[in-house]
Amino acid sequence: MLKYKQVTIIMKKLFFAALLTVFALGANAQEKKTEENPNKPVFTVVKENAITSIKDQNRSGTCWAYSTLSFFEAEILKATGKTYDLCESFVANKTYMDRAIQVVRLHGDCQFAQGGSAFDPLYVIQNFGICPEEAMPFPGSLYGDSLNNFNEFFSVMTPYVESVAKSKAKKLSSQWKVGLQGILDAYLGKCPESFTYQGKTYTPKSFAASLGLDWNNYVTFTSYTHHPFWTAFAVEVQDNWRYPLSWNVPIKDLERIIDNAIMNGYTVAWGGDVSEDGFTRQGLAYMYDTKKMENMDGSDMARWLKLSVEKKKNIIDSLGVNVPELTPTQKQRQERFDNWELTDDHGMLIYGIAKDQNGKEYYMVKNSWGETGEYKGIWYMTKNFIIANTMDFMVNKNAVPKDIRKKINI
Repeated sequence: MLKYKQVTIIMKKLFFAALLTVFALGANAQEKKTEENPNKPVFTVVKENAITSIKDQNRSGTCWAYSTLSFFEAEILKATGKTYDLCESFVANKTYMDRAIQVVRLHGDCQFAQGGSAFDPLYVIQNFGICPEEAMPFPGSLYGDSLNNFNEFFSVMTPYVESVAKSKAKKLSSQWKVGLQGILDAYLGKCPESFTYQGKTYTPKSFAASLGLDWNNYVTFTSYTHHPFWTAFAVEVQDNWRYPLSWNVPIKDLERIIDNAIMNGYTVAWGGDVSEDGFTRQGLAYMYDTKKMENMDGSDMARWLKLSVEKKKNIIDSLGVNVPELTPTQKQRQERFDNWELTDDHGMLIYGIAKDQNGKEYYMVKNSWGETGEYKGIWYMTKNFIIANTMDFMVNKNAVPKDIRKKINI
């Protein structure tokens, strides 16, 4: 039999061998990770403005509500130093009823859908007020979910609205609104007439008035050539169904306005296109140059075009800071808008500027998909990507450069 001292020596040797194995595996894993991501951006913050926590819209087309209320929360934080969690369900409840009325009024010649614009939450606050998140049922809780899931909700509501809009009746009863309100309240919760918040009783309107913002201070910008510059027009997309006006400025001024806002402590409620391959799920977005990407990937155009979206995104992620980018032009923006390539599929909050190790600048953008991706719900989107894919954006008029404010008299 082995003596106690011998056993102890053997055990020590086994322990140190195991320890060395762990260190070796860790080093190899780290080396492999480094090898897999040699071009991963290393960001240095240039300017970062205060924002509220990351939210999750989950399976709902309410990015417009989440991004714009996040924008107003940041505005309140800047103006008062107070943090609020404003209620997306309140805004959605009021907006979907208004949109249904519009669809019925136009006999169905207006799309009823989950989407919206930054103007919708502003309109709701100006006309109905707002409440904190806690004043209504938590998203999804009314139907046994932990987050929003609009699959059943809209499969019920859409045919209801469409059947009323396409009715052959000579005169509609007002009861269709009562029925629709029942559906809205069943899935979103009933909007409160009054509520208690931090020991005080409010109505939605008095609560909105207490938040410290001037709700008339907000202005929207876009950039297209089918309308004259320095005039305002309603951007022709289906989710802009309230027809709010956006100021039309040259493309170079889009970036000027965003930069001026960020550097002066403001955020920007951005609406645009994230369906492009350059927008990855890892938290990056590049306006990549297809021809240069073909060369860097060692493929011809035919091969690049045949790659799946996921493979393209993986290549873009692997290239990281070395992704070759296009500089957006006014002509390109107009062509992409007119041929339906540039769409208004998402709303986000621009709140900062950062630069990578090569000196390229990115906008820091808050998403509403939960704490997902490499940066836990934050996206780093190059300026080229943002300017190329902007549909429109909302900003406090005090964040706009003085010469532009003077030119459009705001």
